[in-house]
Amino acid sequence: MSCDEESTLRIAFRVMGVLLLLMGPIWFLLGANVLTAGNSPMIGDTRWEFYGGLAALIGVVLRA
Repeated sequence: MSCDEESTLRIAFRVMGVLLLLMGPIWFLLGANVLTAGNSPMIGDTRWEFYGGLAALIGVVLRA
């Protein structure tokens, strides 16, 4: 793998990590019934607490 490909992959993983770090807590709070604005099937569904926590954790790993 060339240096350009490695830097491109590194940037892509960091961008994905940031997106997961932004989305994960929102999903978690929706699942925990803390964010209740709107009409979403995610509100109060505890599966989204797990998905949100997992997404945030993966985001931290990808940012490292």
